Amino acid sequence: MKTLVLTRIIAREEELQYIEVPFHMPKSIQKILVNYEVKSLGQSQCVVDLGIKDFIRVRGWSGGARREFYIGKNQATPGYVSGPLFEGEWSILLGAYKIPIEGCQVIITVSLESESEEACWLKGDLHLHSVHSDGSYTIEENAKIAKEKGLDFIALTDHNTISQNYMHESYGDVLFIPGMELTTYKGHCNLYGVKDPIKDFRATNREEIKNRLQEARNNGCKISINHPFDQYCPWEWDWDVDYDWVEVWNGPWTEGNERAIHWWQEQLVQGRKLVVVGGSDCHRPHPYVKQGMPTTWVYSHSKSVSSILDAIHKGHVYLTYDPMGPQMEFTCGLATIGDTIKTQEKMKLKVNKLQEGDIVKIISNKGIEQEFKMANEQGLYQSWHSEGKTFYRVEIWRYFLEVEGYLMAALSNPIYIQQGE
Repeated sequence: MKTLVLTRIIAREEELQYIEVPFHMPKSIQKILVNYEVKSLGQSQCVVDLGIKDFIRVRGWSGGARREFYIGKNQATPGYVSGPLFEGEWSILLGAYKIPIEGCQVIITVSLESESEEACWLKGDLHLHSVHSDGSYTIEENAKIAKEKGLDFIALTDHNTISQNYMHESYGDVLFIPGMELTTYKGHCNLYGVKDPIKDFRATNREEIKNRLQEARNNGCKISINHPFDQYCPWEWDWDVDYDWVEVWNGPWTEGNERAIHWWQEQLVQGRKLVVVGGSDCHRPHPYVKQGMPTTWVYSHSKSVSSILDAIHKGHVYLTYDPMGPQMEFTCGLATIGDTIKTQEKMKLKVNKLQEGDIVKIISNKGIEQEFKMANEQGLYQSWHSEGKTFYRVEIWRYFLEVEGYLMAALSNPIYIQQGE
């Protein structure tokens, strides 16, 4: 975090003028926070308004209504425009509304948050609904719950609508990923990363669904097939469509999720590299369908929409039943979940936040290679060689009293092993 302190004396003669206080915006800034203090140099009070401009246009104005504001790549204080923080000459705008005869002093603190050079695990929910479709939660309520649960990002994927994507710019530290659930009578899929992905959602035949997905792709979307084996709304279109990921874990663990995992394992055994994700599909208060259940963990270089979606696309993802579920480090040398390796280095798995009775399964293209049942709540560390296998992935199962049985508690995408030269 870099901090600049700018001071400007405003004379009485400058009253009713707009004053620019310049500063240089460095490279690779992901967030700017500005606050200011106004001190009268006389006996009477003064009023100085606040705003900001980049080298192209005014990026926001709050007048005398706020003492501080922030702008990020994806979010901003109301009245300010989020977006790229381009390197160059910027200015804090001061409106000299009421200035005493003796003048006043304005002290401006500009805090600049740089983009992280090292990746870290961020957690979120990729499938949520709101009052913008058939949910009962407002956008603010979804954001508040997500923050309370420690989530870093959420995607509001309301059915066949985009209005939610234009109303979530400034709800605290929770990053909103633009989304829409393309909902047809033969299956659902999420479109991520673009506020207005398609102009018309209606698709009633194979050609139309392909056209809708092609339009979304052309507009820059990432596409995830949702709950493909769900009892009530499975994916009934064929798989010969354009998509990136598959949502194999939808809400509480169900038979539909189980079938999705078996299908995915078959795809992996056949040599396919396919990223899987999860999402709560939460619409309204429910004892078991809740925000962040499951949680999608993403190994991202920054807390931005583009970085998170790029990391998911690389398979740098694992899932847990809850934000406080088991946490895993699954690596091979410098490679992590989702990567493809050539090396003969050992696979290494470290798992924390386990409970007594948890079952950890290490799975390859040959099936379950190793299985451990935890005798206590201590973590697990295991290493092994990867000869002759094409991938490894991890499942963790936990006994839940609510169902009097074992359910999935965590699931990783694979580390793939390249065979031959």
